Amino acid sequence: MSDVVLELPSDLRTELKEPLGRIYTDTAALLADAGNPIIAVGDMVTYHLIEAGRTPDLALVDERTKRSAVDADVAAAIDGFDRTLSVDNPAATLTAELLAALRDGIDSDGTTLLDVDGEEDLATLPAVLAAPAGASVVYGQPDEGMVLADCDDTARDRVRSLLKRMDGDAERAIALVSN
Repeated sequence: MSDVVLELPSDLRTELKEPLGRIYTDTAALLADAGNPIIAVGDMVTYHLIEAGRTPDLALVDERTKRSAVDADVAAAIDGFDRTLSVDNPAATLTAELLAALRDGIDSDGTTLLDVDGEEDLATLPAVLAAPAGASVVYGQPDEGMVLADCDDTARDRVRSLLKRMDGDAERAIALVSN
């Protein structure tokens, strides 16, 4: 049984569709604007970054895109990480296991792939909190492109507000990813 810390209530779903940063369709342009480290949330985002020659410092994947399995060539291309960790995280939740692995991946000296059994979508929120100043979190905006979220005070304040309106223990979630 997963230790679910937060669960997404249905009334927040619409608000989460509002991007946390600029939307890009060109990976090279995104990389030119991105800070370091780069945290990628999602299979397609991770794939596009790797194809552009930039392995993310931390990537979270679930082998799915828009609720369907990713193509075999996409899954095969997501490779070359220094280490891979597997975590459980049911859809529309954030588990203690995922949050701890996210913190561990950010603190690691090498590159880390988090292979999520369940869904990684909500990991964007704690990633923005956990990442150091100057970092970038990149995630997919369905049918639009990739969002480049800067890890600045404005983004962190918005993320904290969203987490506090989720069902569960927001303070615990924030503590699990904080330095």
